[in-house]
Amino acid sequence: MEIQRMSSRSNANGLSRNPDSTLEVPNGVAPKRGMVLPFTPLAMSFDSVNYFVDMPPEMKEEGVKEDRLQLLCEVTGAFRPGVLTALMGVSGAGKTTLMDVLAGRKTGGHIEGDIRISGFPKKQETFARISGYCEQNDIHSPQVTVKESLIYSAFLRLPKEVSNEEKMTFLEEVMALVELDNLKDALVGIPGITGLSTEQRKRLTIAVELVANPSIIFMDEPTSGLDARAAAIVMRAVRNTVDTGRTVVCTIHQPSIDIFEAFDELLLVKRGGQVIYSGPLGRNSHKIIKYFEAVPGVPKIKERYNPATWMLEVSSVATEFRLGIDFAQHFKSSFLHQRNKALIKELSTPPPGAKDLYFRTKYSQSTWEQFKSCLWKQWWTYWRSPDYNLVRFFFTLVAALLLGSMFWKIGTKRESIADLTMIIGAMNSAVLFIGVNNCSTVQPMVAIERTVFYRERAAGMYSVLPYALAQVIVEIPYVFVQTAYYVLIVYAMVSFQWTAAKFFWFFFVSFFTFLYFTYYGMMTVSITPNHQIAAIVASTFYSFFNLFSGFFIPRPKIPKWWIWYYWICPVSWTVYGLIVSQYGDVEDTIKAPGISPDPSVKWYVENHFGYDPNFMGSVAGVLVGFTVFFAFMFAFCLRALNFQIR
Repeated sequence: MEIQRMSSRSNANGLSRNPDSTLEVPNGVAPKRGMVLPFTPLAMSFDSVNYFVDMPPEMKEEGVKEDRLQLLCEVTGAFRPGVLTALMGVSGAGKTTLMDVLAGRKTGGHIEGDIRISGFPKKQETFARISGYCEQNDIHSPQVTVKESLIYSAFLRLPKEVSNEEKMTFLEEVMALVELDNLKDALVGIPGITGLSTEQRKRLTIAVELVANPSIIFMDEPTSGLDARAAAIVMRAVRNTVDTGRTVVCTIHQPSIDIFEAFDELLLVKRGGQVIYSGPLGRNSHKIIKYFEAVPGVPKIKERYNPATWMLEVSSVATEFRLGIDFAQHFKSSFLHQRNKALIKELSTPPPGAKDLYFRTKYSQSTWEQFKSCLWKQWWTYWRSPDYNLVRFFFTLVAALLLGSMFWKIGTKRESIADLTMIIGAMNSAVLFIGVNNCSTVQPMVAIERTVFYRERAAGMYSVLPYALAQVIVEIPYVFVQTAYYVLIVYAMVSFQWTAAKFFWFFFVSFFTFLYFTYYGMMTVSITPNHQIAAIVASTFYSFFNLFSGFFIPRPKIPKWWIWYYWICPVSWTVYGLIVSQYGDVEDTIKAPGISPDPSVKWYVENHFGYDPNFMGSVAGVLVGFTVFFAFMFAFCLRALNFQIR
């Protein structure tokens, strides 16, 4: 297999290449450039690719009769190992659309055409295992370090046959390749606020994909938003990646001369998704300049003028109109197009003895290994999120002290209905107060991680179940600690009866209440596009939870046509458990207006609230059931709903 290699020539920014030199690689073995893990160089060819989406309603209102809008039209080309290819075009030309189609990242639309990987038809399930995709928006978990991000990606995406020692050695090599050695212990942080700079995050994005040891890497505008120096550093990392023998494709908008010169080949598209150039750039871009200057009427490039800017100017719609030429048709009639067709025909035939990509399992790791890796990352994410955990811990502490001081020693007072109603109301308000806070604080946390989840799932790192289970389980120790000091403070200050059974029932009910509220917040994020809408959806039911809790309106007095909601209201089961566990067996009498003789507390709980003291086992089961249900719905909605539309 013949692949292009970089020469020793370097430009001012440390970027170097020589698209005219080649190196023969025997037996398909990749050039290693210090890499401990071998990989198979793979070429991608695509012929007559079309992409359609449903016609936007706005265009139909303007009189367009077609049902589909074509965004890519008969796009043909090839990407080869060791060759850095640029996808260019004016805004809206379809370069990112083409990359998404080829990478299999489109979530909608209709694709036509022949896409092959080293001669074999592309299958997305296997292609995800040998490819990487660097998105334009650098999406990473903010609370893990650079090295931890790479460990997480490597341990999930590298084959299970690779030992842990080899994985660690390989990611160290990748960090050196993209020049992240001195930042390995830095937290990623939130873009523009904390952590890595934009340029450093770009290199981390490349590294996260590179530790998967892919043969083909797509990069969507790797230099977008960077100054000249930062862009040069990123492109040096890209160039180093190409020099390992991988196939690398980048979309690029309006590069500087130095960045443009770093590329080996160019695929240029115009509006409508039509190819107007596909071929080599040549040293100092002389080949593409020669191609466009040969078009009658196209002005010569000025000395020291940016070839990328000049190329976009002379191939614009205005120039086409002025010259009366269609550059797409001009390219199809050129010798270069015929040579490309011949190359694609050659690449569309598998080499003798070659075998199609095959993997025994969909994911590199087993479900258990996926879960362990996800839990490991989630643990560090939560541990390094004091703004989340300390807020809810502090809020719970204040609420517990406030509740205990307001209802000081009231648990020993049972003389009248008013005393009993007051303490029951306090318990109801406290769990609702803290539960709602748990629900609202977890939503931004889950929303941030969900954006990372979309990228990782598209990369084929894991299935939904291990990820969701890890995020569900990592909440448990924090909610347990929260419940522990809340119960100790409230139980002692309010002076409930100190028996083991009553104390642990109070702890049990409080723990699962705080937990199901937390999972309820996670569920509302999974069924909505963002955490702002999730907050609105969640708050819609807070009033219903409170109204049908069984405290303001006891169950026997709820109208029959509304009693169904009482039984599916989780807070009603919480109140049920708290009241019955503390007062369901108390035989002391209380004064109740209109009732003679004075009833016992147990009798009043049974007859006024409709609670059965022998029903605590069922109450416990229902509370666990609500917790499991909200957690299950969180996982199910993550799997079934995708709000990332591409």
